[in-house]
Amino acid sequence: MEQRKLSECDESGSSVMTQGRVVSVHVGATGTLDKEADQALEMAIDGIVGDRHRGATRKAWATGDKQVGGTVRRNERQWSAIAHEDVEKISAAMSLAQPLTAGAIAVNLCIEGIPGFSSLPRGTTLSFESGVVLMVEEYNPPCGDMALHVSKNNVTTSGESPPPPAFSEAAKFCRGLVGVVEVPGFIRPGDQVTVEAEPLPKWLRT
Repeated sequence: MEQRKLSECDESGSSVMTQGRVVSVHVGATGTLDKEADQALEMAIDGIVGDRHRGATRKAWATGDKQVGGTVRRNERQWSAIAHEDVEKISAAMSLAQPLTAGAIAVNLCIEGIPGFSSLPRGTTLSFESGVVLMVEEYNPPCGDMALHVSKNNVTTSGESPPPPAFSEAAKFCRGLVGVVEVPGFIRPGDQVTVEAEPLPKWLRT
């Protein structure tokens, strides 16, 4: 399929689609930062079965959320995903001796073949061949805790630990996305995924 900007629409107002492939899937239990590689993700309507981010609600953080810290709010972070190409880019920018994996930076889905993946806007849908549909909520910015985690557990090609700010700087614009489950089911490595921007409503079409 010809690659085009996801924000484009055809003359009928339908959004243009592009396709990619699932490289790996990862699940993270409560109390851990890493997410372990698995053979499949079971996507429930409230998130990933067995993953610490599952739930219809979550508590607002002390900083970074619109609400006061501790407020129970809608969970817009039921899953996380990143482009395989961006994981490689981050690893290279940090000069790591061993490249990072999606699981090592707490991401559930690693997907290849989608240009500008981290820039996909809210409302974009990821439709998998199994029938699962995920919806993008927002960009997933690098955080201080993950920067410290990466610094502690990796070394550069010179044999030294990367400074904690290195991950945040390298991943600033390519950390991936978070979102919610629209249609539940299973996602497996190798599955094809179709990415489609939210179509314009009829009253906005020209």
